[in-house]
Amino acid sequence: MNAEPRFCTQCATPLAWVTALEDAGERQRLRCPACGWTHWNNPTPVLAAVVELDGRVLLARNAAWEHKAFALITGFMEAGETPREGIVREVKEETDLDVSALSLIGVYDFQRMNQVIVAYHAVAHGTVRLSPELVDYRLIAPRDLRCWRSGTGQALADWLRGHGIEPTFMEWPGQRSEAPATAPAPAPAPAPAPVPPVATDAASNPAAGGAQPGPL
Repeated sequence: MNAEPRFCTQCATPLAWVTALEDAGERQRLRCPACGWTHWNNPTPVLAAVVELDGRVLLARNAAWEHKAFALITGFMEAGETPREGIVREVKEETDLDVSALSLIGVYDFQRMNQVIVAYHAVAHGTVRLSPELVDYRLIAPRDLRCWRSGTGQALADWLRGHGIEPTFMEWPGQRSEAPATAPAPAPAPAPAPVPPVATDAASNPAAGGAQPGPL
């Protein structure tokens, strides 16, 4: 879950848990005792992409992860852009690939991180050049993919079902039932050029997920 604010954004008074009457009844939230400002803690929209390159799905590993799992490309929306524009931008920024076709897979809740994930299938072309946020990637045949049980794992599973493939699920490294907004890779193959090979995927010897956006 995202860190909660400690002070009012309007008058800087320390916030307190205050019960107040709302449209749906009484609700306790962080509120300002001085001016009444309320921290609504609304979910953050996150974009995700099943990036298809030459018939295989691109999964990447975030530089901040201690484990060696691989995941879908993800990122936060920016002000002034649509979800479609946002995911095209994220794919370009994080992989240098150009998206030639885009279709919505679905919208998924990820309550552990207080996020709503908007997931797309993105057909891409070009040469993979990873951003500094990512340290390695894999191109995996759809039938060899494995999915986490939450976050973008559900989006990947729905995409696989749409292609007549029954998804296989597995747990995120270090967690038994929760996972960040990402999807995993199966047993690793050698990393394609120009990325040098790195350590093998811990899931086969596993959060943020693709690239893990911000606080994931």
